[in-house]
Amino acid sequence: MSKSGQERKNIHAGVEVDIVLKQDQRSGKTTRGVVKDILTNSPKHPHGIKVRLQDGQVGRVKVIIEGS
Repeated sequence: MSKSGQERKNIHAGVEVDIVLKQDQRSGKTTRGVVKDILTNSPKHPHGIKVRLQDGQVGRVKVIIEGS
């Protein structure tokens, strides 16, 4: 089972996540990567916490991959 990406407390640097990039919001296509920075300051966000991956891509977390 995976955790939701809507709560900031579930996300930290080094965790593996699936994000939706800005250009993929309409299609809902996800991109997998490892969190480098958390960009959302609020504790919750209905569309997912915005993060920067280690490869520099920015998007909103949809799923946190368990075991990370």
